[in-house]
Formats: sequence, structure tokens, C-alpha cells
Amino acid sequence: MDKKELVNKLLEAKEKSGKTYDQIAKALGVTNGYAGQLFQLQAQLQPEQAKKLTKLVPGITKAMLKEMSRCPMRSYDPNLIQEPNVYRMTEVCLHYGEAIKAIMNEKFGDGIMSAIDFRLTIDKVKGDKGEDRMVVTMNGKFLPHIVQTQ
Repeated sequence: MDKKELVNKLLEAKEKSGKTYDQIAKALGVTNGYAGQLFQLQAQLQPEQAKKLTKLVPGITKAMLKEMSRCPMRSYDPNLIQEPNVYRMTEVCLHYGEAIKAIMNEKFGDGIMSAIDFRLTIDKVKGDKGEDRMVVTMNGKFLPHIVQTQ
């Protein structure tokens, strides 16, 4: 089964379970962003998580768990940028990227935020006018650039 087909089966099993990403994340002890990645085959399912996941999402088979437990090929479909939400999130990074970098450099020095030692959470809050607002927290380890000496 190819990756796209497997992801569709995983999402179908999740939907049938009635569980939210928040519920799955809490039970597995991970962030909701990481739980979402598990179902997109973008993160590696750990053995202790597999046992819990089969109880939470009964439609997930042993074969699916085996695939979820492999080291993932973290990639994306270039057509994904056409999906409006993905485009908007990219637009946010592009629009605020230079300011984020300037503030990061001011606070930390020369370096980058790790996407490996990283936690992503998505939350829903009420705004001051009662509107629904989305809070995306990207929490990554700071990795300073080094001087390359001999």
C-alpha cells in the first residue's frame, strides 16, 4: 500500500473512533501537532504508544502500526501549497519571517530553531470580541551557528 492510501486508512480509522487529536495526544503523552503527524506518517510511532493507540483507535491494524513505527520519510507533496490553510500558514512565515529572524538574533544570537527538537501545539481560544482564534505554538530548541575551526 502506498503512503497516500495508508494515510487515508489511518484518517478513516481515526474518524470512526470519534477521537480528536487532542484526546489521542493526551493519551499518548504527546502534543496534538505530533499526534497529527503520526496520522500523516510524518513522525515515528513508539512501541509504548502503539499499544495505547490500538485501544484508542480500534480500526488501526497491526500492519498499519508496523508502517507507523518505521522511520518516516518526512516530505511533502509540492501541490500541498495549493491547499488554502497550508498556503496561509506559509504566508504567515513569509510575511513575519524577517521580523522573527531579527528578534531571534537579538535574543539568541546567530542560529536557527530546531525542527527536530521541536514541539507544535494548536489551540483554540476566544478573542476579546468573543471570536474564535487559533494559537499555534512552535517551541524549538535554539541551535547556534558555530565558527568552523580547524
